[in-house]
Amino acid sequence: EVQLVESGGGLVQTGGSLRLSCAASGFSFNDYVIGWFRQAPGKEREAVSCRYISDGHTVYVEAVKGRFTITSDNAKNTVYLQMNNLQPADTAVYYCAAGVEYSVVCRNSETWDYWGQGTQVTVSS
Repeated sequence: EVQLVESGGGLVQTGGSLRLSCAASGFSFNDYVIGWFRQAPGKEREAVSCRYISDGHTVYVEAVKGRFTITSDNAKNTVYLQMNNLQPADTAVYYCAAGVEYSVVCRNSETWDYWGQGTQVTVSS
């Protein structure tokens, strides 16, 4: 059974930091891309970042470049999203997703195969 379990969300003040974790199981981790998406109330789900586990290649959307860092611990089948200098606009439910490397498109949520349950991130002003 495929599982993606997110953790690390919470409430933080503007300028603060959080680290999200996504623990994966039930599939061949090294053959997949792991991504982070977010969905704010009343808005569509949007891509944040993704990481190709096989070679470490990473992609960031413009809104988070320089503030967020995606890393992985392949021995633990876990991907992290370090979020620094958080802003109220970052408030959303954050989801991790897994997609097969040869078919996934980082910014297109419809190309991803598996999703976690989400973790809430709230940034107060």
